[in-house]
Amino acid sequence: MTQEEKKQVLTEGKMQLALFRNEEIRRVFHKKEWYFSIVDVLRILTESKQPNHDWANLKKKLVEKEGFQPFGKIERLKMMSSDGKMRETEVADPETLLRVVQSIPSKKAERFKKWLAKVGYERIQEIQNPEIAIKRAILMYKAKGYDDEWVAARIQTILSRKEITKEWKSRGITEGVQYAILTDAISMGTFEIDTKQHRELKKLKKSHNLRDHMTPLELALTMLGETATVEIMKTLNPIGLKQNKQAAKQGGEVAGKARKDIEKRIGRPVLSEDSYLPKKKQPRPLSP
Repeated sequence: MTQEEKKQVLTEGKMQLALFRNEEIRRVFHKKEWYFSIVDVLRILTESKQPNHDWANLKKKLVEKEGFQPFGKIERLKMMSSDGKMRETEVADPETLLRVVQSIPSKKAERFKKWLAKVGYERIQEIQNPEIAIKRAILMYKAKGYDDEWVAARIQTILSRKEITKEWKSRGITEGVQYAILTDAISMGTFEIDTKQHRELKKLKKSHNLRDHMTPLELALTMLGETATVEIMKTLNPIGLKQNKQAAKQGGEVAGKARKDIEKRIGRPVLSEDSYLPKKKQPRPLSP
């Protein structure tokens, strides 16, 4: 496996959600290791309503009573918060987090320690074999309740995304704003709306991943747009943002033509307000 392929799997600053007994824990890849949100772990293990406050008290206890010096071991890194904004959050690597967990009175602590050790081993596996990361993603989506048809379509978009970002990087495109510009160009060609408008249609927050809320048909067209763009890039050999934006527009138009043909045949728009957001419970009617 080449160094480039390894970077496609895990890169500095990459954020993911890890699942512990179907509860989400934010993590970020930092210094060649996963760093976990400490307050997320406290929330799960103690079922606390104020994990930030609890962490402040626990940290004080660790320092004063147990001689634990977290400085240099616990870092503050930006992570997506529940309000959709990137905020600095205290995070720890598995070794340090294990030390913290040992001081938390919880029946779940032992299970969490085993889970943490398993996660560390899985990281090594993912670096050595990217297919393992894909298989793990399949299991995660199924655990969240997605059906097989959706999962198959979602995995295809993960692969198409990896391929197109690899091409962009080799052609002088930088992550962040430039990736977003090119992604919007494909989206405009495919759906005639950009990704922000697509998110608004589905009433998503900034913390939500748009593709995790697309329908199987939207995912299939997204993949087609990206795959077509990759083939166009290989033919035209664009360099820089301007030329790659033209290739992205053309790739999106290929998927856009397919969308219009589908819409003509099914008699309804492909774009849908449907998402996989939890359904709000309706209040019970009052008894007469």
